[in-house]
Amino acid sequence: MTKTKKLLSALLLSATLASAQTIATVNGKAITSQEVVQELMSATQGRFNALPTEKQKVLFDQFAQQLIINELVYGDAEKTGILKSKTFQDEYKKIEAKVKKRLAIQLWQKQLHDKIKVTQKELKEYYKNNKEEFVEKERVHARHILVKTEDEAKKIIAELKSLSGAKLKVKFEELARAKSVGPSKTKGGDLGTFAKGQMVPEFSNAVFSMKVGTITPKPVKTQFGYHIIYLEDKMKAQTRSFEDVKSVIEQRIKNEKFKSEMQKKIQELQKKASIK
Repeated sequence: MTKTKKLLSALLLSATLASAQTIATVNGKAITSQEVVQELMSATQGRFNALPTEKQKVLFDQFAQQLIINELVYGDAEKTGILKSKTFQDEYKKIEAKVKKRLAIQLWQKQLHDKIKVTQKELKEYYKNNKEEFVEKERVHARHILVKTEDEAKKIIAELKSLSGAKLKVKFEELARAKSVGPSKTKGGDLGTFAKGQMVPEFSNAVFSMKVGTITPKPVKTQFGYHIIYLEDKMKAQTRSFEDVKSVIEQRIKNEKFKSEMQKKIQELQKKASIK
């Protein structure tokens, strides 16, 4: 598929997902894009929007087709009297009772949770007493070129050695796309931002000892092969501010209070109930 066609496909898919358009009508019953997306979000545990556009389109088409098939089969089941059968009615009542109980419990818990309040004083006290939870370790943003042999790595370093600044970065990205065997090659070797300890020890030790805007003077050997590393940025360890983490703290305290409140309620209900 050409870039133009891919872009057009992405735009069409975005437009479809953004509104509840009717994508098919089966015996008078409209099936909308919103219904398809709801099914997709459920099936992917809410991660559908994070998938590549091409994958989204394939899944969207598959799920749309399945909803059409479901509607056809349901329509035929209606015509053949399955919905009026004793078997259907008995099974439906069982499912209805389960859903009724589950929904009632969920709403009961939600009401209890919504009533719980957290004061500003509680938020600040938690932050003051648990600051270590909000310390962000030193982080770096790095790129790498991964090759299979030490000789290959040395040749690449020799090619980059005389460069600096923007020229070094541009050439490094170019060589990463052309020669790296790692999955990040398509992104110019970009590994994103990570903290110490997230990479294998040899790689981590090397990159955290580097200066921003430089490459490793010699190949770094790991279990994956030989790496040439370019350090794009370095961020010092810091404690996140109260304002940044306030909502996280509130949710944490609220959940703890909810657990405590739930235990009290259950104990009260047990005392009042007849349990044999």
